[in-house]
Amino acid sequence: MSDTQLKYIFEPLLRKIPAVERPVGHVHFKVKLGWTLGILVLYFALMEVPLFGLQPELRDFFGDFRAIMGGAQGSIIQLGIGPIVMASIILQLLVGAKVIDLNLGDPRDQAIYQGTQKLLVLVMIVAESLPLILGGAIRPDLLLASNLGISPNFLLFIIFIQMAIGGILIMLMDEVVSKWGIGSGVGLFILAGVSQSLVVGMFNPINRVGVIWRWGEMAKVGTSAILSKEMLLGQGQILALISTIIVFLVVIYAEGMRVEIPLSHHAVRGARGRYPIKLIYASVLPMILVRSLQAVVQIFGTLLWNSKIPLIGHNHWIGAYAENVPASGLMYYLNPLRGPSDWIPSLVVHKFQLMGEIPPQTWQIILHLFTDATVLIVGGIIFAIFWVEVSNMNAEAVANQIHSSGLQIPGFRRSPTMLKKRLENYIPQITVLGGATIGALTLFASLFGLIGGVTGTGMLLAVGIAYKLYEDMASQQMMEMYPMMRRFLGTE
Repeated sequence: MSDTQLKYIFEPLLRKIPAVERPVGHVHFKVKLGWTLGILVLYFALMEVPLFGLQPELRDFFGDFRAIMGGAQGSIIQLGIGPIVMASIILQLLVGAKVIDLNLGDPRDQAIYQGTQKLLVLVMIVAESLPLILGGAIRPDLLLASNLGISPNFLLFIIFIQMAIGGILIMLMDEVVSKWGIGSGVGLFILAGVSQSLVVGMFNPINRVGVIWRWGEMAKVGTSAILSKEMLLGQGQILALISTIIVFLVVIYAEGMRVEIPLSHHAVRGARGRYPIKLIYASVLPMILVRSLQAVVQIFGTLLWNSKIPLIGHNHWIGAYAENVPASGLMYYLNPLRGPSDWIPSLVVHKFQLMGEIPPQTWQIILHLFTDATVLIVGGIIFAIFWVEVSNMNAEAVANQIHSSGLQIPGFRRSPTMLKKRLENYIPQITVLGGATIGALTLFASLFGLIGGVTGTGMLLAVGIAYKLYEDMASQQMMEMYPMMRRFLGTE
């Protein structure tokens, strides 16, 4: 059986997976905006729908990665966008590496790609739910199970079904935004979650936990309290606010930094354009991959510590845990930094004393800081190069795309080889520089923390998504003003 025949075997099955129908013809900008806002409201509403039967006050095992995963702990969308992101990354890697040979320019292959992605999302819903359940991060309410006269395992199965339904709803909501709205649902949900955390962290009046309210309380004490370490690094979070503003401004500036290669059309005289190569060429995806890898390592370390495997379980060399936080061993050094309390010696000592653990020595704190900095910057570079190669963003792939569209660099012979040589002067170097820049920004945000407990990766994602959403909305409005552009671009 040939590869062409093999990839069409599952086509009938993929067509049966529920899908949102594409709009016929042009969708007005106001309609798209309405669908986008409607899905956003629904997303916030689902965050408030609790999982029936869940044991209360469970620790959010993925709390530090909520910016990537979205959703909310204990809600029906517990899994958030995690299954969609993982399915998308896996499929893009398989297609980019030609393990699955699909021509995305062919409508039939494009439909197979989309159907396969949905099938992978369903698989990832199960794959991400089971470790949470088997690892004890999701536990049933034993008292409720007893009152209902059912076994805890059956109640756990009911919780799993609710999580699966939530995952499917998120998948369909993402599709609605992609086809009927503006941007993508995944980006919208990430932006919504990070924005909510920032607003709540800044202005939340409940029990005066918002930063603004804390400043008011400290101002009542006097000038000494305002200038204290507690104001800068503690509940006042002055440095966290400054760090948030700096990261926001730097990412906006970096998004606008680009190298533009002039292009002209060989068949249309006077038709000229530019191909932009942004500084953050591989986007923020390398940091998602780095932090996801760190999350997997920490999950693995926690499972080993809690296991009874001889020589491995409860091994202090691998990593000892206190309150589900690595306190020593290899896992301590590989644990991501989350704020000043992880690298300023006096704050680290205070943190470990609260946990009832022996504080690390100064050289261990420095090694922890150096390890995380190396992982972020070197990992950012490696994953940026890797992603550019497998996602058809390298010089050869871009040269072929430009050549197939009838464009060329003015003053040069029209050939993909010439384009490739020209692009190789920019893309590899910018990929490395962009990966290192994103890693350094994430490190900076991790050192000082951000308002509302937002992670550096989450802030980078949110700002990048907001910038892209702004560009999409400007483009949509432009096409509303000039309908001929829709026909020229093939969107109508």
